[in-house]
Amino acid sequence: MKRLAVGPMTTPEYIEWWGRRINDNIPGLSQEDSQLTGKHLRVVPSELEIIRQDFERRNLDLKTEYKKLRFSIRTTGLGKASKQWCQKIQEEKIKVDRWERKFQEAQIRNETLEKSLSESLNEKGELKARVAELEKTLYQYRNRNSTMEIRASLDRIEQMKIRVEELEMALQYCEMRIEFLKADKE
Repeated sequence: MKRLAVGPMTTPEYIEWWGRRINDNIPGLSQEDSQLTGKHLRVVPSELEIIRQDFERRNLDLKTEYKKLRFSIRTTGLGKASKQWCQKIQEEKIKVDRWERKFQEAQIRNETLEKSLSESLNEKGELKARVAELEKTLYQYRNRNSTMEIRASLDRIEQMKIRVEELEMALQYCEMRIEFLKADKE
């Protein structure tokens, strides 16, 4: 007797059918069984039909991709002719040249300003040195003037002392004369 191996591929209907078999004879289908079988059967397409359906599906996908690419080319400008591209490249070169000139002008301006700044800093240093020198000269001049004024004042004081002494002598002479005249009158 043959044994039936039950695995993941065996269905309960198959197990039931296997049990009804007698001496390897397959029983005939009843009308009820044929209706059930019709429900469970599905039409398997031929290999040619499968290839044709796959071809149509791929063709439809390619058409969709083609339309997307055409739209993308239109929106991004990739569909331009070589003349248009040459013109666009020329315009971009002109823009690049213009920006390079502006950059060079800015560099020249920057160098000029740096040179001017350096000269200004040198001039500022020279002016600071000159101001310091003038302040020193002014201080010396003021000191000299003060010294000269003090000397002039001392000279005047000396002259006044001499004048006071002269006046004191004249006063003493006058006092002596007054006393002499008083003594004469008496």
